Amino acid sequence: MMAADPAPQRWPLTRRMAFSLAACAFLVPSLGHAQADNDRMTPIAIPAQPDAIELGTGPLPGAAAKESWHRQYGSRFARNVTVATLTPFLPDPAKASGAAIIVAPGGGFRTLSMDNEGYDVAKGLAAKGIAAFVIKYRLRQTPADMPAFEKSMQEMFSGAARSPLPAANAAANDLAPQLADAAAAFRLIRNRAAQWHVDPDRIGMIGFSAGAMLTMATTLSTDAKPAFIGNIYGPLGNMTIPQDAPPMFAAIAADDPLFGNRDFKLIDDWRAAKRPVEFHLYEQGGHGFGMYPKTTTSTGWFDAFVRWLDMHGMFKPKS
Repeated sequence: MMAADPAPQRWPLTRRMAFSLAACAFLVPSLGHAQADNDRMTPIAIPAQPDAIELGTGPLPGAAAKESWHRQYGSRFARNVTVATLTPFLPDPAKASGAAIIVAPGGGFRTLSMDNEGYDVAKGLAAKGIAAFVIKYRLRQTPADMPAFEKSMQEMFSGAARSPLPAANAAANDLAPQLADAAAAFRLIRNRAAQWHVDPDRIGMIGFSAGAMLTMATTLSTDAKPAFIGNIYGPLGNMTIPQDAPPMFAAIAADDPLFGNRDFKLIDDWRAAKRPVEFHLYEQGGHGFGMYPKTTTSTGWFDAFVRWLDMHGMFKPKS
């Protein structure tokens, strides 16, 4: 069992990012093939997670609702997560490169898209030779009753644009549990690097939507120091970039209803800091496309990300 990090440092969230914490809580993957029944939130039993390892950051302070799961859009979602875990997906030793990546699902810090933005991504990366670890980070509490939960999500999303924008440091403080979970995940992997045949200097992180926000916050405000990062349909507004920022891969669809019509100054900021960055702006794909098979070119983000990792030497075994 590992100890939680001390309170994380404040990170340079913009007002646009602060708004996004609320706005992205209601996810709409915009699946062209989705049926109405598939769109409904259907409660399911908590699945067995025999390989999940508790991160040791403790139970979520003040939590009353217990963890529960539901299915929507063909993916399993977890909510009211009060104890953070990390689930390893290790590659075949014959393929293993020694590189590793933490996969952070999205869900507005209120749910986690465990299949589409978690397990399926990790399985795909492990098949390529990258050790992947899905982080089930602690979430903000939501109503235990499913109808009440759905109503709260709809009300929050519809009112997000009318709500005053929180101060940047207040939004950062709101992420304290999630930042502690992410930092603990990096420590755990480095502590078990020999066991998992991982190079401690080649551990990266990829996040989706809210998971992308967590990835950025982890990169810029903790001592985790990921070797590379992926920002998949997270907000791309301007931020203060350190001179040692890691290589970044970013992908978003132009028709993303949350972030597609906003500016992409983060890419310019990365370039201005003279740090490696690759950016894919897909014409179509909506929000939350993840590993869903779609007819849009956004489906190609995963292959592009793998090629990008290869370009940065992540498939070469450590000499």
